[in-house]
Amino acid sequence: MSGSRASVAFVGLGNMGTPMAERLVAAGHEVIGFDLAEAARERLQRAGGRTAATAAEAAAQADLVILMLPNSGVVEAVTIGDGGVLAAVRPGTLFIDMSSSEPLRTRALAEAVAAGGARLIDAPVSGGVKGAVAGTLTIMVGGAEADLAEARGVLEVLGKPALVGPVGAGHALKAINNLMSAAHLWVTSEAMLTGIAFGLDPSVMLDAINTSSGRSGSTQLKWPNFIVGESYDSGFGLGLMLKDMRIATGLAESLGVPHTLSDRAVEHWSTADAELGQGADHTEVAKWLRQQGRADARADSGAHGTAEGSAA
Repeated sequence: MSGSRASVAFVGLGNMGTPMAERLVAAGHEVIGFDLAEAARERLQRAGGRTAATAAEAAAQADLVILMLPNSGVVEAVTIGDGGVLAAVRPGTLFIDMSSSEPLRTRALAEAVAAGGARLIDAPVSGGVKGAVAGTLTIMVGGAEADLAEARGVLEVLGKPALVGPVGAGHALKAINNLMSAAHLWVTSEAMLTGIAFGLDPSVMLDAINTSSGRSGSTQLKWPNFIVGESYDSGFGLGLMLKDMRIATGLAESLGVPHTLSDRAVEHWSTADAELGQGADHTEVAKWLRQQGRADARADSGAHGTAEGSAA
């Protein structure tokens, strides 16, 4: 199938799923999409795709089933729950879970799918909405080489797929990557705000850092594109980042690997998530940190004023 056009059921047409499905349509693949949101289904139709009334209906018509869903619980419900797609697909159908799922649950799901006569690989992505639109996503595949070979023609429309290990390996690596990304963004934001408070120009700082040892995706992409201009619209939610961080620290815990600094990062992100609320973009942690600094400064100013008044 790697060299031919495929019929693809695409379940989950959110911020990432919609541009990915649209790219597949533009490449000539038959795409049958499903999402609970009517607006998402309508957008795919406008792009030339087809839609179905249920995920099972979409999957019954397809050679491949791509899942782009919020978490393992939703993936499991859609795949093997009541009315799930596994019961509707043709024997031997390949499932591709491109969600950010839990690696150990992915392994168990793959076994359940195999018992039902189908196959599953995990293929989570990195690169954000911009990468989804451009087709430049990094795709971390866990599964058999033969299954990746079958899916390659579809996945290469979306980005660069690479086999990283057996089933579950892709989800493990994606969570680890996002834990690192989140920690980078937090410390980068604290450091940048320190420099700005000192009087340094953020653009000058970023130019210097990005040719120095402190550079990261946060200095090269997130700060210049979403934070300096205060748009905070990367398209990846703070809650989703926190979910991936917890998957990574949970994996470390289960494997007996030290994760003390990672746990502190999760604590910090949890606090920001609770205060910023549902729907916040993950780059908004920089704005939240700036506001925290201003609040602390006001508190310190008030305390000094009270102390001075008492001394007088």
